Amino acid sequence: MITNKHGLPEAFVNFARNDKYTKGDSDISVTQLIDSPRVLLMRDKHRDQMSTDAMDMVFALFGTAVHAVLEGATGDNVVKEERIYSDVKGWTLSGAIDQYEIEDDGIIITDYKVTSVWSVIYSKQEWVNQLNVYAYLLEKEKKIPVKKIQICAILRDWNRREASLKPDYPDTPMVVLDIPLRSFKARTQYVESRMDIHQEARQSFDFDDTMTLCNSDERWARPDKWAVMRLGRKSAIKLFNDKQTAEDHIEWKASQPSKNQKPNPYKTAEYYVEHRKGDNPRCSGNYCGVAEFCSQYREMLNEQERL
Repeated sequence: MITNKHGLPEAFVNFARNDKYTKGDSDISVTQLIDSPRVLLMRDKHRDQMSTDAMDMVFALFGTAVHAVLEGATGDNVVKEERIYSDVKGWTLSGAIDQYEIEDDGIIITDYKVTSVWSVIYSKQEWVNQLNVYAYLLEKEKKIPVKKIQICAILRDWNRREASLKPDYPDTPMVVLDIPLRSFKARTQYVESRMDIHQEARQSFDFDDTMTLCNSDERWARPDKWAVMRLGRKSAIKLFNDKQTAEDHIEWKASQPSKNQKPNPYKTAEYYVEHRKGDNPRCSGNYCGVAEFCSQYREMLNEQERL
């Protein structure tokens, strides 16, 4: 169900409600295959209870709009928005590929993303997995080798000033990123191993309603950190993975000789260690869409309260 708690224009809400995404006549899609089995099972189980506010779909709808524009592009041997199907271990796997171009020596796959600048600065393993599965599908079903996979990223929060000041910041609001292409053998092994995981999870759920747990990567987990702080300063001087190492750092810095005979600030100012608890932002932000129904997430919250 799509809600409109923030009073967005009706035309926008209707567009959200008429989202045409489908995995086609398949058992599992590429994006589901590379994701958590628990999330897939919970979405199926709680489909009628789930609701999404139109405001939370703004950026996803930007992506839909971009794809609608790109459908008008043409070119020799360029295929747009094709869904490929393949049998993998008795299940039908499908993937909708934004664009692929057939050249004499192989196929180039391009996937379009409307995303954040930080997704480009800090590479996403999800993109590597997704495009390599697309490459697996195309090479298996079209019998043509894939020679290159890439992301065309449209950066919704790009800032011209930041680009002029930071060397690692993208120069333009649209960038093309080469994605590492695995061998066909490695792609096959990955796809089959993921299919095993999902099929086993489905069997356990069908047998006794048991759901596998999301691992740390699937929760986007961030571990606890210990920050070396200085009185009067809000940001951390340095972060460490454990308290003892952080305390040792303060002691070590205090023992070092000062440069140019200036006072050593670690001796003249008060430094301390601040514990920063880790979290699971995919759960806390409900980016999976089912956090409110998730017993694993509730247990994690209860554990945090007990600490």
